[in-house]
Amino acid sequence: MALRLLPQSSASSLASSQAKKLSSRRSLRRTICTAMSTESSSSQLPHTITLPSRPAEPVHIVAAPGVSSSDFRRVKKPCKRVVLTPPVEVEDSRVVNGETLRNAIESSLFKQWLKNTETGILANGAMSLAQVLIQGVDMFGKRVGFLKFKADVIDKETGKKVRVPVGRLVLELPAGMLDDDKGDFVGTAVREVEEEIGIRLNPKDMVDLTAFLDPSTGCRVFPSPGGCDEEISVFLYRGHVDKEVIMQLQGKETGLRERGELIVVHVVDYENLWRVTADAKTLVAIALYEMAKKRGLLPPC
Repeated sequence: MALRLLPQSSASSLASSQAKKLSSRRSLRRTICTAMSTESSSSQLPHTITLPSRPAEPVHIVAAPGVSSSDFRRVKKPCKRVVLTPPVEVEDSRVVNGETLRNAIESSLFKQWLKNTETGILANGAMSLAQVLIQGVDMFGKRVGFLKFKADVIDKETGKKVRVPVGRLVLELPAGMLDDDKGDFVGTAVREVEEEIGIRLNPKDMVDLTAFLDPSTGCRVFPSPGGCDEEISVFLYRGHVDKEVIMQLQGKETGLRERGELIVVHVVDYENLWRVTADAKTLVAIALYEMAKKRGLLPPC
């Protein structure tokens, strides 16, 4: 379960992000060329994809053992060269057939992720995409519906991996997963704010905005109930602090590097926050806060 925290509307309102907003770049026409060997079913089927902007950095794509191949027949003959949208090296495990892997690589989902990655986190040359592990492919008929994979994006300076779910940098609020089944939502929210922003909060001052929802909802928010059972709680913290103190947080690099977190704090005016983020959870937090304030449900500050 993920947690979100939303600051109060004020001159010193603070929003954190996991990255800086990227300047737009001229889109480039990309091609991905993949080739598949004719070796037997017990051997690996190599692929190669190379991003146009990084021809010297091949990306290895590997299918995880155990990925279902029941919907596909094994390829018995050489695969013709396929033109896609960026080029990488792919390896297929002996459990997964080549057709499954090729469907994943050629899907619009994967190509869009590659595009986001190339124009996003890889744009400044500080990181490289080393490998992609295909863990699962769900087909909707002949179309790839869901694609689960793990990407190894390496920070060239430190040699460590960073997490990049959407392939680009997104402005969002501090968030974290529950580490156990105890359900300590408040404690987790406070810990994440300290780790991701660098400030300490008093748990007693946290306001659970999702608690104002009708009991029939379970007082939780489902970001995408049609595709995932993830549920979140949204918290508000209100306090008074000098503007100079808040502005000192601008551009601060935080996050746990051992967990692959790459976070840059951004101070954003609350009135403009809804326009500068693509994070649905942030927008949900704003809506809950505004409605709770309108209904007079918020406790006195």
